[in-house]
Amino acid sequence: MAKRTPLYEKHTACGAKMVEFAGYLMPIQYKSITEEHLAVRSAAGLFDVSHMGELIFKGEGAAELLNYLTVNNTAKLEIGQVQYSAMCYPNGGIIDDLLVYRFPDHYMMVVNAANIEKDFRHISNYSRSEVDITDKSDDTALLALQGPKSGAILQRLTKADLSSVQYYCFIEDEVSGIKTVISRTGYTGEYGFELYVDNENAGKLWDELMNAGEKDGLKPVGLAARDTLRLEMKYALYGNDISQDTDPFEAGLGWITKMKKGDFIGRAALEEVRKKGISRKLIGFKLAGKVFPRPHYPVYIGGIKVSEVTSGTFSPSLKKGIGLAYLPADKCEIGTSIEVEIRGIKQPGLVVETPFYKSGN
Repeated sequence: MAKRTPLYEKHTACGAKMVEFAGYLMPIQYKSITEEHLAVRSAAGLFDVSHMGELIFKGEGAAELLNYLTVNNTAKLEIGQVQYSAMCYPNGGIIDDLLVYRFPDHYMMVVNAANIEKDFRHISNYSRSEVDITDKSDDTALLALQGPKSGAILQRLTKADLSSVQYYCFIEDEVSGIKTVISRTGYTGEYGFELYVDNENAGKLWDELMNAGEKDGLKPVGLAARDTLRLEMKYALYGNDISQDTDPFEAGLGWITKMKKGDFIGRAALEEVRKKGISRKLIGFKLAGKVFPRPHYPVYIGGIKVSEVTSGTFSPSLKKGIGLAYLPADKCEIGTSIEVEIRGIKQPGLVVETPFYKSGN
């Protein structure tokens, strides 16, 4: 049976269409996907992402263990900072992409909802007696307030100086009297915050935010618009664009893969990839007509099938069909002509620069 987040009743009261996603009943949309998407780009949107996983690492060896588990360099993290990273298998395949938070006395790893159990099992294989690892996913609610007006809305509810919270940093303070981890992060490409609270306070925080943002056009936003927003930014989605069958370099995540930091799981395999060079690369493309791609649609170059779409949608901001796909490394130049087969017809498109949408904060 699918789980429910602490905000399930809030979604149904708003008339949300609920679907099962990663083991949870989640709002896919409330009214219009395009309306919700554009609200985030122009004003603000509120997301329930309480299905995400939160793993707590405590103990003297926590920093060292995290540096071995992840591809980025957690030794560089200062208290109050957040780091985007990933975990790999020994063969270099990606287990998950994730965030690492450094608190004064512990670390928090935020993982994708569908991967919580898998990630925890993997981490447990490398756990050390001096590190206590706890899965707090079922006790933690996560709300994402995103959009250019999100700062003004949130500031009405907290005494914290939000202007001092830099991108990929966080503070602990109160929002409407609720103890909250206030994080300057998000999955939309817009200015915004992610707010971690105990489950019991999620409903109150949701209501307070919706009331505070009513005059600014704040709207509840579902998973469908979350997907179109992240795709416009070329943010990878695990299970679509990255998986155990992709490595960080071909996925465009070389920038978070710190080969010089010392040993980590998958380093030897990734060193071989770096020496030989990648054979394929994740690229973004636009289609020419009024059609849009979906995952697994065939991709052709010169009449020969070379790949499949990993993510695809209609972009509400650009009013074009956009998508991601892995192409042979020698056929990834900007302007390369491709075709995507949609319902038996090959539709023309071009490899383009990403992110697709460049006006966000």
